[in-house]
Amino acid sequence: MQGPVKRSVTIAGHETSISLEPIFWEALRNAAAEAGLPVNALIAQIDAERIALADPPNLASALRVWLYARLNNTRA
Repeated sequence: MQGPVKRSVTIAGHETSISLEPIFWEALRNAAAEAGLPVNALIAQIDAERIALADPPNLASALRVWLYARLNNTRA
């Protein structure tokens, strides 16, 4: 398994870097394509859900959990 790959994304006009393993980047691209969204827009939606939590996890963790929940048809 390959280690994390850092990519820059823009969320609500703010650029940030996220480190995820390639399999998660691929899963995000697939999920965004299925939703008809750019990857940045999907990440922004997940980020909005994340920051609404009482104790939000870091963004990379939130993305992994969201993708896991999507794969298993559950809500994180």
